[in-house]
Amino acid sequence: MNSNKPAEPEVIPDILLDPGTKKRYVRGKFLGKGGFAKCYELTDSATNMIYAGKIVSKQLLQKPHQKDKMAQEISIHRSLVHKHVVGFHSFFEDSNFVFIVLELCKRRSLMELHKRRKAITEPEARCFMHQLLLGVKHLHENKIIHRDLKLGNLFLNESMELKIGDFGLATKLDFDGERKKTLCGTPNYIAPEVLCKKGHSYEVDIWSMGCILYTLLVGHPPFETQSLKDTYTKIKKNEFHVPSRIGPLARTLIIKMLQADPISRPTVDQCLDDDFMTQGYMPSRLPLSCLTMPPRFDARLNNSLIAVRRPLGEINRDSPIISNEMQGVKGEPVISPATADTPFPAVPSGPSPQQLLRDLQQQLYKLFTSKPNEKVPFLMDEAEDPAAIPMVWVSKWVDYSDKYGFGYQLSDDTIGVIFNDLTKLLLHVDGKAIQYVERDGIEKYHTLECYPPQLEKKMKLLAYFRSYMQENLIKAGGSVPPREGDELIRLPFLRQWFRTSRAVVMHLTNGTLQVNYFRDHVKIILCPLMGAVSVIDEDKNFRTFRLTSLAQYGCSNDLLQRLEYVREKISFLLAPKSQNGIRAK
Repeated sequence: MNSNKPAEPEVIPDILLDPGTKKRYVRGKFLGKGGFAKCYELTDSATNMIYAGKIVSKQLLQKPHQKDKMAQEISIHRSLVHKHVVGFHSFFEDSNFVFIVLELCKRRSLMELHKRRKAITEPEARCFMHQLLLGVKHLHENKIIHRDLKLGNLFLNESMELKIGDFGLATKLDFDGERKKTLCGTPNYIAPEVLCKKGHSYEVDIWSMGCILYTLLVGHPPFETQSLKDTYTKIKKNEFHVPSRIGPLARTLIIKMLQADPISRPTVDQCLDDDFMTQGYMPSRLPLSCLTMPPRFDARLNNSLIAVRRPLGEINRDSPIISNEMQGVKGEPVISPATADTPFPAVPSGPSPQQLLRDLQQQLYKLFTSKPNEKVPFLMDEAEDPAAIPMVWVSKWVDYSDKYGFGYQLSDDTIGVIFNDLTKLLLHVDGKAIQYVERDGIEKYHTLECYPPQLEKKMKLLAYFRSYMQENLIKAGGSVPPREGDELIRLPFLRQWFRTSRAVVMHLTNGTLQVNYFRDHVKIILCPLMGAVSVIDEDKNFRTFRLTSLAQYGCSNDLLQRLEYVREKISFLLAPKSQNGIRAK
């Protein structure tokens, strides 16, 4: 009866010893799981350098082909050294596990960015594609085909640099012109010649990158359907549609890369030289805020104007609104005619904050109807998914709404205030950039040194809130130095808040809903875009769970009761009387 039951998994040790180098690694935070592996942060005890550790149980490597596959992945990955390939540091094993020590990419992957943002702007897509093409160029020059390029295998470091990872399906050609026959790849990104078993080569990576570019710009893969069979049929027939809102240069490159005949597809070098890659604006670096919010490219393209935008989902994104009021900064940069005449890139529309609340309400309804507290066996730990951790949340707050407004600090150290007149003011973590949001949602950008006279009082109040939170609520510390790309930042901000006898409820413009309980200081943070809930408990432990996984594996009564309370408050936020800004209940 139990012959097919897997053996009890071995316990991964807390301290890992590399017998070859004698290095000791301390196993830290769980990062996620996929395929055969579990990933953890690993800290080199001698240098305190932090890496990503890919740990594979030898129970899953019993068959010769499984061992060969693991050996090939290690052999290929360790041979690659490039800025846009995840760094391979070392590998070793003990009697139970194989350990692969890799570069840590703290900002996860393009998959998480895609889930939060859906369609992104052309300059962002161009920036990511440029880095991806450079990485793939290095692979192809070394006769390596990745064969599984997809958003989830394209990782992002703290500098928002793209890194190609996961070489589990990669192969190395023995000679130019060799065609591989193995069926492999991810359904939405798999090339037709792989499906038809005609033999394949470097062109499959070009196809996958065409699918990636399409997905980034359109918001979903080109051949996506409800069934695997239908997806494969569309791929074989080369049936896809590029929406009219996609620019002509992007459309042309996508069509070139998704040619059914692999010989007709461009090479990596030809893609790099394509008009889409060379003729449009490409930021040299993207801000971290791109992970959750569209950037404000108007700052770079028209940097002598005050950039003005309406909130996400509340205007046609193809028609950004720009104020003609001059910024008044001494020595404004002169804009070249080419830049001055460049239209601002369209920002794809996303769901409104109200729609995201309705989505969250529906996600919670599905969780409750599954009766997750009655699951047997109860495996709540299996529902944990650190990849879904929120990008920002409210880390500190202070309520002065009886006089001025509600002040808060986000987890990235942004300071914000909702004033009693429902205007909002944010100070970027660099301590200089200011974002002001008027009652009607129009955003304007200033600096701490240069802002309109009518903001004088609010700037003083912002400084007061900032000082209070630094002295009373957070550890004192220096401001983060500005970095390239920060001028493109658009910050999410607090949209609504209210207090009850039990908690304070806060709703951010990126859809994040947070409930801080007064009695035990537990914090519940929900993200409808990721379909996830994060819990910060009394001991400041931070855990993130997928709501669908909680429905599958089980959910504690305590968390379920808190989520029921959250659902009640969502209904309040969605009530017709509930307007943007301050509301008490």
